[in-house]
Amino acid sequence: MEALSLTKIAQALGTTAPLDAEITAISTDTRQLPEGCLFLALRGAKFDGHDFVQQAIEAGAVAAVTDTQIADFPCIVVQNTGQALLDIASLYRSMFNIPLVGVTGSVGKTTTKEMIACVLSEKFTTLKTAQNLNNEIGMPKTLFGLTKEHGAAVIEMGMNHFGEISRMSNSAKPTMAVITNIGYSHIEHLGSQEGILKAKLEMLEGMAENAPLIVSADDPMLCKLAETLERPVLTYSVSMEEADIYADDIKEDDGVTTFTIHHAERSLLAVLPTVGIHNVKNALAAYLVGNLAGMTAQEIICGLAKYQPTGNRQNIKQKDGITVIADCYNASPDSMRAALGVLGNFQCTGRKIAVLGDMLELGEHSTALHAAVGDMANNAGIDLLFCYGEAAQGIAAQAKPLESFCTQDADELTAKLQETVQEGDCVLFKASHGMHLETIIERVFGAI
Repeated sequence: MEALSLTKIAQALGTTAPLDAEITAISTDTRQLPEGCLFLALRGAKFDGHDFVQQAIEAGAVAAVTDTQIADFPCIVVQNTGQALLDIASLYRSMFNIPLVGVTGSVGKTTTKEMIACVLSEKFTTLKTAQNLNNEIGMPKTLFGLTKEHGAAVIEMGMNHFGEISRMSNSAKPTMAVITNIGYSHIEHLGSQEGILKAKLEMLEGMAENAPLIVSADDPMLCKLAETLERPVLTYSVSMEEADIYADDIKEDDGVTTFTIHHAERSLLAVLPTVGIHNVKNALAAYLVGNLAGMTAQEIICGLAKYQPTGNRQNIKQKDGITVIADCYNASPDSMRAALGVLGNFQCTGRKIAVLGDMLELGEHSTALHAAVGDMANNAGIDLLFCYGEAAQGIAAQAKPLESFCTQDADELTAKLQETVQEGDCVLFKASHGMHLETIIERVFGAI
């Protein structure tokens, strides 16, 4: 973080500073208090940062941001410290005149963020959202990582409720944005796909009127935005040549996808070290970002070739002659369809086995959407289906006559997989993160 005066911070928060000082770090955790730190006391469900202000000051914090005055300590008092964190991040972000890409969507936003970062890094020192710090606390902390060395940034924004992306976008002020798709994630809180679209479009609230939006022309909820929004809307597709950029001749082999990109009357061969048509779409979004940032086609293609899957997002590994596709960070009907497509198209000498767990946060839509995944599984060209969890039983019920095994017991699932899976098989693990399928993978296959 570059130095920022405490006086300017206080002014941005609509108040005055308790002292003159330079701030070189913002922290919400007394365990992480570097020199020159401003401690921000957040109120949470389990902890109240106000209880640790004295500890923070004694540990070397210059001052604290609080929602009540704490005697004998230098405090900037505000109404809401969570909003103050976003406001300070907004002040700090305004110090940097760089391309900043906001990324959101029901599915694929983290993968798309990573691909965009790979592309932009070919030309710029690029800041990106680390891990999954894409909420109203993690996003500002990411912005504080900007330095004068950075030439670009890509910021992921997730949400569960209305208003969250609005607040983050007004803080980050994206110069362009990507919405990957509108699916069913968090529909429990947002009511409908129309509600999800409305929440995702909050991204525009922090953007200039002429700042471009990049969306998938293949998504039925996004494809009409170019007709309804009064701003530049660029589209990408794997099926429609009318899009601003499209891909065809898509081929998968041994964990690598090759495809031809058509853009601005040019046709370019691209190589992506992962599989799945959904990842080709993500790559097209990244290409458009690079193009808007002034990069050459060759720079963008080179950046895409350096992408690597992260964590448990479609991570393909080999273990004792068995292919394991770990895609259990999160799940929704759309990501289930994509994952089953990857499994169905995967070349292996043995059987194609899907281990599918519950999709969470679907509310009253859960039963119907799990049944829909059952239809997907039945038509995906797989050989065996394992369903884990209460809601996932609906997947198996709908997937008949596909051979399936159902359980809500982790030990039973582990034992059944151990006795079933054999050399040559390809096994997909897919569920919401709360189902912890990664622990099943470790128990069945050990460290991979």
